[in-house]
Formats: sequence, structure tokens, C-alpha cells
Amino acid sequence: MTTSPGALPTPTRAQIKRWQRYLANERAEAAVYRELAHNKDGEEREILLSLAAAEARHEEYWRSRLGDYVGMPRRPDYSTLLMGFLAKRFGSVFTLALMQSAEARSPYAKDEDASAQMLADERIHAEVVRGLAARSREKMSGSFRAAVFGLNDGLVSNLALVLAVVGSGASQGAIVLTGFSGLLAGALSMAAGEYVSVSSQRELLAASTPHEDADNLVPQLDVNANELSLVYRARGMGEQEADQHARAVLAGIRANHPSVEAPITGGRFSAAGEEAVGSALGAAGASFCLFAAGAFVPLIPFLFGVSTAVAATVACVLVGLTLMATGGIVGILSGTSPVTRALRQLAIGLGASAVTYGLGSAFGAVL
Repeated sequence: MTTSPGALPTPTRAQIKRWQRYLANERAEAAVYRELAHNKDGEEREILLSLAAAEARHEEYWRSRLGDYVGMPRRPDYSTLLMGFLAKRFGSVFTLALMQSAEARSPYAKDEDASAQMLADERIHAEVVRGLAARSREKMSGSFRAAVFGLNDGLVSNLALVLAVVGSGASQGAIVLTGFSGLLAGALSMAAGEYVSVSSQRELLAASTPHEDADNLVPQLDVNANELSLVYRARGMGEQEADQHARAVLAGIRANHPSVEAPITGGRFSAAGEEAVGSALGAAGASFCLFAAGAFVPLIPFLFGVSTAVAATVACVLVGLTLMATGGIVGILSGTSPVTRALRQLAIGLGASAVTYGLGSAFGAVL
């Protein structure tokens, strides 16, 4: 590169190309945050718009570095285009999960042309997006957990069951009957288990919730004894903090201050997590339907009259592809590598099926 007195060094061709790509990505990421903000309100909307403004600052940085070399607008990376597509079509859950990973893998960490402030911005953005993504995950975690577990259990357990019967040398009629029996029994078992599990979680949360009449008793407390501070200490406050908070609450009640209408059941002492646990019936229904859908996949090729060997091979392929798809989705939502999760799901499912096929073959030989 060459340098003229009083001017910035002339960028190389490689730098120009790289900076133009950065510029396009920053512009596209700002658009993604603005698109997500359209579907939000209140605090989340303000946070997303602030992130968009920060990306706009980064865009201006690269525009100034390029100067006369800014050129025509370039297409951003495919991963950034994907995030834009998801933001428009599917809302925030998938997009925020991908943005979390993208912000954490900022290329600026290894590029000396990027400023230290921009690198710090990107790392802080990753934490901000992580917090926003956590909110979305909590809202969907109950039924989504039941749905993912139900689908994967249906795929793995029924493929394993079907291949065990195939290994024993049974007829296709027996294989199909066994598969549908496993589908129905497993779906009912999963639904019942999820209903009991979620109901129990909600009952435990309810048992930890302050009694609804407790707030009405606070104005009658003896100020000197101040049992209210014991309530706060029992719920996690330190002794000094609890005493100070209790005195403030009682003083506010006597002054009819509106911020202390629910000194025990409100604020940080309210029951938390009920949204994350979800509905017992919703979890049971999702688990039943998704288990049945997953368990039906390995039965599909046996319904077309092909040979048992061909049907078993096709069943393994179908189940393998579905397992990889669900594993990839979970990987995206959890902010981890979708490829790693997909391969892990595939290995678990086909590994379990190989074991049962071997057992079926062994018993078939004996019988």
C-alpha cells in the first residue's frame, strides 16, 4: 500500500474487498435488528433498535475507511441473508439464536483493521442478544421441550422396535402391527408422563408462592418485632438488607405509597417460572402428537409392499434425516453448532437401532 502525506494509507485490494464485505454485513445486521423490533414493543423494542443503531455506527466506520473505494453495495454473507429471511418469516426465536452465535464469532477479533471499540461492541452485543434470546426460549421451553423429546423418542424407540422385529425374521404384517402398537403405547405413555411432570412442577411452584392474604396482614405487624424482615430473609435477602427493606415497606404502607401494595406476593418474591413450565395439557398434547409423528416415520416404507430389507433401509434413512433436522434445530435455538447436534442425534438414534436389530437377530436365530 502507498501513503501520501497527511492521508490514510491506501488500502490494498484484499482490504477493500474485506471492508466492503464488512460494510454489507453491518448494514444487513442493522436491518435484521430493525425487522425484529417491528414485532416487539416496550423494552425489547428499544433494545433491538439500540443494537441496530450500533451496527449503523460500525457501518459508518467501514464506509469512512473505504472512502472513494466504497463501490456499489455488495451482497452480505449467506448466513446474514439467512438471518434476515428468518426475521421476516419466523420471528425472533431462531433469528436471535443465530445472531447470538454470529456476534460471538466476530471476525474483528483477528482483523487489525477493526477498532478495539468495535470488537468490544460485538462482544457486548452477543451478551445482549443472549439475554433477549433467553426470554424467547423461556416462553417456548415447556411445550417445545415436550415436542422435541416426543418426536425424538418416537423416531428412535419405534425404529429400534421395528428393526428388532425385522432382525427376528418376522413377517411384514407382524412388523407393521408391532410398529403401530409401539406408536400408540409410546404416545400415550409420553403424554401421561409429560402431564404428570408439568403438573407436578406447577404444584411445586404454587407451594412456594406467598399466600394471597399475606399482604393484608403486613399493616398489622408490630414494628418493633418486624416479622416482615424474617419473610424477606427466608426468601433470600441478607439480614441487613431484609431489615432495611422491611422498614421501607412499612413506612410506605403508612404513607399509602402505591409502590408497596403487594409487599410479600409482588416483586422479587412472586412465583417465577410458570411460563417456562407451560401448560400440562399443552405439554401432554404436544408430546403425544410429536411422538406419534416420529414413531410413524419408520413405518412408512413398510406400508408400500416393498421387501423387508428395502423397507428397513429406507426407514433408517428417513429416521436419520429427521433426527438430523431436529438436532440441527435444537442446536440453532441453543446457540450451539447445529451440525454437531445433528450428528449427535443421528449417532444416538442409529446406534440404539443397531443394538436392537442385533438382539432381534440373535433371538430369531435361537427361536
